[in-house]
Amino acid sequence: MVDSSRQEVWAEAPSETITTRKPIYDDDPATNSAPARTSLLRSSPSSPSPSSPSSSSSSTQSLTPTDRVTEQVRRARRFLYTHALTAENGVNDVLSRVLQVENACADAVASLAPPPESGEQLLPGSIYVVVSAMAGAIGSRNRGILLRTTMPLAFGALAARMLLPVTMQNVADRGWEWEKKNAPGLAEQHLRLRHSWDHTWSTGVAHSHMARSMMEEKIRHGRETLEKWVREGR
Repeated sequence: MVDSSRQEVWAEAPSETITTRKPIYDDDPATNSAPARTSLLRSSPSSPSPSSPSSSSSSTQSLTPTDRVTEQVRRARRFLYTHALTAENGVNDVLSRVLQVENACADAVASLAPPPESGEQLLPGSIYVVVSAMAGAIGSRNRGILLRTTMPLAFGALAARMLLPVTMQNVADRGWEWEKKNAPGLAEQHLRLRHSWDHTWSTGVAHSHMARSMMEEKIRHGRETLEKWVREGR
């Protein structure tokens, strides 16, 4: 009985195949080599090799001293060209303005001259105007400062109005255009004064014609009365 029980105990003992199994915590060389291989594959693209194209392109991007000098010369030439062009444009603008002023002055002087069909001559007429102004200055030399200033101007303006009417009208028109352009307020007052002067002049002329007509009527009536008295023998 004892022997049989011993045989049963040995029959239930674990076999050698079971004892040869490895525990689950042992390191597997196949499984350990796979993460190392994947880590190498992941890290290989990030670390460039010495013979990669990026290293060659970075080396070519570095400028040489000759390239730097060329770049500085290019910038200096562009700077000089820009400022020279600006100076040239400024000089051209100034010359254009000078030519415009010169043309305006020439046109103004040409517009003051009388047309050939008017028959007005500037040379003898201007001499007569100067002589008239000198006569006014001589006539007012023993007078006050006001008369000595206004008499030559009045005599000269009156002589110019009589001897050079077309030229004086051109001067007045030119002055009126300048006044309207540069002093509109003064031009408006001048226009009002001119309208009032024209109205006064036209009224005075009409009254003078009326007075002349009345005087002629009275003279005619007196003549008829005198002739009637003569016929009646008075």
